[in-house]
Formats: sequence, structure tokens, C-alpha cells
Amino acid sequence: MFTRGETQALVTATLGTTDDGQRLESYEGEQRKNFMLHYNFPPFSVGETGRMGGTGRREIGHGALAERAITAVLPSAEESPYSIRIVSDILESNGSSSMASVCGASLALYDSGIQLKGSVAGVAMGLVKEGDDYAILTDIAGAEDHYGDMDFKVAGTRKGITALQMDIKIGGLTREILQQAMEQAKRGRIFLLDKMDAVLDGPRQERSQYAPRIQTVMIPTEKIRDLIGKGGATIRGIIEQTGAKIDVDDTGKVSVASSDIDGMKKALAMISDLTAVPEIGKTYLGKVVRLAEFGAFVELFPGTDGLLHISEIAEHRVKEVKDELREGDQVMVKVLAIEGNRIKLSRKALIKEQKAKLAQTSPVENGGGEESGESYAAPAPQPPARPRNEFDERQPTSNQSTILIEGGDDFDEAGNEEFDEETEPNFNRVDGAPVPVVAPGGAGRPPVDNNRRRRRRRPGGPGGRGPGGPR
Repeated sequence: MFTRGETQALVTATLGTTDDGQRLESYEGEQRKNFMLHYNFPPFSVGETGRMGGTGRREIGHGALAERAITAVLPSAEESPYSIRIVSDILESNGSSSMASVCGASLALYDSGIQLKGSVAGVAMGLVKEGDDYAILTDIAGAEDHYGDMDFKVAGTRKGITALQMDIKIGGLTREILQQAMEQAKRGRIFLLDKMDAVLDGPRQERSQYAPRIQTVMIPTEKIRDLIGKGGATIRGIIEQTGAKIDVDDTGKVSVASSDIDGMKKALAMISDLTAVPEIGKTYLGKVVRLAEFGAFVELFPGTDGLLHISEIAEHRVKEVKDELREGDQVMVKVLAIEGNRIKLSRKALIKEQKAKLAQTSPVENGGGEESGESYAAPAPQPPARPRNEFDERQPTSNQSTILIEGGDDFDEAGNEEFDEETEPNFNRVDGAPVPVVAPGGAGRPPVDNNRRRRRRRPGGPGGRGPGGPR
């Protein structure tokens, strides 16, 4: 809302995508207009009643003047790929409503986050001349415009003028009058810019949540048909899945607009996958789509496959491809060469690179090496473990199964004492005292032969129960 004296304008800015621009047909062919300023002057703004009809000469002329004043400070399409529409509705008028529209449009664009080259303000100058005497008026009102001899509108920034319009009712102007009017208009314009900058002197950092976010990417021209798809099916599918709006031109420029940041990121990722071009030396995560006797075909991007030759699958010799890979496997591959539409891939090169990295980092990880500045000493060899007893020394070294029959608990490992039945731990003792075993006939327990307490099963063969013996 911009108010100056008895003139008030409600100015709104709307941001859209490049597809929202206005298409014009002229003698030079079809053109597209991405900045529009529409001016509305309803009858109630001057205290009258009347029919609200179509656009008249006043609306067209005042809107064109204000549009020309703002166009000079707009950013380029690369800096701001928006289609912008400004609508100025005059709510009250007793002065220059077109210059009020210029001031309001500048503030509205800043409020929407558009980076202008500078704030723009405008003022209407008047002239009253009688003979050789004259007076130059600043910011004339309605009566001064009606009875005066000149209506001279000047719009611009602090650095210069962007638009001019003059309406005179006398035979001409001298150079002195015009120069004085320009200097007086500059002082009035600077006064207005100071008041405007006190309210908003630059674009807001955050745009409205309803304003679309637009990102622009360039794709190869030969990939345009892949993005659009047959009958536009591919690009329509992306729009339906993400809710973003996508515009593509003949130069390969793709504009993605969405008020949802997540949806825009998803759309950009899908476009990147469809239009990506493999580069030599880069590593990609691909999917095995087909196996052949001479190798495997790996899909790098949708619609882009490369050949992983059987000799590039692993460092060792691969007899058959199916021994290493299956359809649907995801493998990391490196692009070795591109010859036309043929892409040569390698998995072996990545394995070699990984091994080389591990070999370089292993001394540092072990705490030694030249880089750490400390000497690395190999651990001293450990003596062989001492056998638990003489029977462990006589265990066979063959892989044939053996059975060791023994009774009692483990033996004492601390000493090398002779085996003694009296000191042998045995489950047939109560409180350390041996329990005599009485035979059915009343005879006592026979003497125990130490050499027969542990028997080793005979290895397999004739007469044994191992492999090759009777079952």
C-alpha cells in the first residue's frame, strides 16, 4: 500500500514460472513477455460511480509508463527465472497515480524477494507560465494538472532516469525551463526514495511460502527427448509424482518450480537420472541387467548401459560370468572409455585401487612406519605351549578320528610328578577317601594298572572300527 498525499495505490506482485509468461503475436512472430504491469483506475477512486468495463486508454497508457520505469531495474532471466505480474489498483487519486504505481511496484518486488538493481520512484512536475514569467511545481495535484501548462512525469533511481512522459499545453519549452524541471524532479525523487528505503531498502531474504521456488539446470540437447518421453509421458509422470512444474526449451534449459522444497529436490533428482551422461574416470553404482558369455551389461542410469567385460570383473581369472555376478546385482564400476554409444566399464580397476589404499594406510594404522616417526618392532616369538601331560604328547597328528578314554578330573599342570593312583582325583571318592568297590562275590576291587587306564582306539584298518574296518 503506497500513499502520497491524497493518492493511494494498492500494488501486488505475483511470481510464476516462465510458462506463465504472456504470449504475444506480432509482425515479427510469436513473442513471450515475462514481466507485466497492469493498472486499474476504478471510478470510486475519484469519488464517482460508474460501470466497471474493459481497459481504456488511461489504464493502458499509465500501465505502460509504470512498466517501462520498472523494467530497467529487473534482474536477468538467469538471476531470477520468474514470470512477474504487477497489479496496481488505485484506491484514491488526487495526483499522479501512475507515479504512485511505480513506487508501489518497487516496494512490492522487494517484498516478494526480487533482487532489483535499485529502488525506483517517480514524481509528476507541473508548469504555470504567463508571458516570460513561469513557475515549476513538484508533485502536482488534480487542479494543478487541469489548469497548469505542463504535466511532466519523471521516474528513476538514485543513479538515473528510467522513464519520462511529458504533456504540454503551450507552444514549447525553453532549455532553461526543462533543465530546472529536471533538477527539481531529481530532488523530489530522492526525497521519495529516502522515505521508501526507510521502510524496505532491499529484497527480503525469505520469500512467501506460497511463492514458487525455481531452480534451473542445463541438459544436453540430445537428452531433451528422453526427458519428455513418448507423447510427453515421462515428463508428465515426474510432474504427477513430485507436484513440481517443469519447463523445457530448445536450448536444453530446464526450469523446475515448486512451493514444496522436497518435491522440487525429488524432481531434480529424477531429471538428473534421466539426463545424466557418464564421464571417463568416474565411479558409478550400477545394476546388472543382462549376462552374456563375454561379460555383463550394467545399467548406470535409466536408459544408459555399459559393458563390463569378463576380464574386468575380478583380478583372478573368471571362468564364467555367472560365477561372479547375477542379474539384479548392484556393483560399483568405473568408466574406462566411451566410444560413441559404447561404454567400457571395469570392476577390477576399483578392486586394485582399494587394495592400494589399504596397503598405504596399514602401517599407519598399526602405529608404526616412517610417517609416525616411531620404529615398528615385530613382536617377539612366543615359546611353544607346554603339553599338559605325557599322554597329550602322544596324540596322533593324523586327521583320523581317535577316542581318549580317561577317568577322574583334570591333572595338576604345575608339577611333573609321577602318576599316582592315591593322589589321582576321582569321582569314586568321598571327602578325599577312596571308596572300595565290592564285587558281587565279595571280592575287593582289583589292582588298577596305570598303563591300561587310558586306552587309545586303534586307528582304522583291518581289525579296527575306523574307516576301512568292520562295522
